[in-house]
Amino acid sequence: MTNRVCEILDIKKPIMQGPMSWITNAEFVAAVSNAGGIGFLGPNAGQVDVTHSPEETAERMRTEIKKTKALTDKPFGSTLIVSGDLTYTWPILEVVIEEKVPVVLVNGILDDKIFKPLKENNIKIVFRPLTPTIEDAKAAEEAGVDIYVATGFDEGGTVPERVIGTFTITPMIVDAVTIPVVAAGGIGDVRGVRAALALGAEGVFAGSVFIPTKENPAAENVKQMIVEATAEDLQMFRTLPAYYRSLPTKLSSKLVEMDENGASREEIAKAMGGASGIRIGMLEGNKVDGYITVGTGITPIKEIRTVKAVIDDLMQDFS
Repeated sequence: MTNRVCEILDIKKPIMQGPMSWITNAEFVAAVSNAGGIGFLGPNAGQVDVTHSPEETAERMRTEIKKTKALTDKPFGSTLIVSGDLTYTWPILEVVIEEKVPVVLVNGILDDKIFKPLKENNIKIVFRPLTPTIEDAKAAEEAGVDIYVATGFDEGGTVPERVIGTFTITPMIVDAVTIPVVAAGGIGDVRGVRAALALGAEGVFAGSVFIPTKENPAAENVKQMIVEATAEDLQMFRTLPAYYRSLPTKLSSKLVEMDENGASREEIAKAMGGASGIRIGMLEGNKVDGYITVGTGITPIKEIRTVKAVIDDLMQDFS
């Protein structure tokens, strides 16, 4: 079986591990790549405390890249933090080029100023917008993106602004472009993989299923909570820019209550505390002051496994 995602990324199995902010590190990412997929270092990979310095953020990423290289000779990727002013982008861009990282995940911004130096250094670009659209996918193809991630409303973390499920958005984007598309959101077992491929995706992008693994740095009580939960347990609330979902914590319940009582998205986002809630809730295991964000595909996850066991299960159809 030929697969363009595998060919482009030089991997054996077309599965990408989502760069889940605070809950990735070198050991975890290397385990994904060693098992045949491709791991991605998140923006705060390997960290336990906050820095607001773009330069320090980049150097922390460099340290984790070097650690990952020592643990695997397989391809892996880094997240290129992008925002409106690109403050954090340039230092990290320099690091990934200097360290010869083979793949970069770009979230949300199509900008030739970013893409040009990546292409000049033969770095593959995986593009994942917050809200995939036909127009955006065509623009990404025109910009030279190598692989496009079609994310459905089923995902964990910051969900798309449009309420379109994974298995609706996937064929819509596949039909709009000729570059390979991978499906993201709510994929928890091999049935989800097969469904995504049947709809034209050439791989999957998964996050939640990798959290309850032995190599993942998430707190053990969080891993156990995911194993014991189903999609019926998830809470959802409005925030900026759109929506968020979490397994029940004291903070998430407060945010749901604020939403139900008519608080604005801005007020809820402020109370939410941004991505620090992931560090507090998921890395530290504090179910009072943090939140536990996962996608709707958690129901089939019944045990804490190794990363290899998860990939072998999801990628049964790829030897």
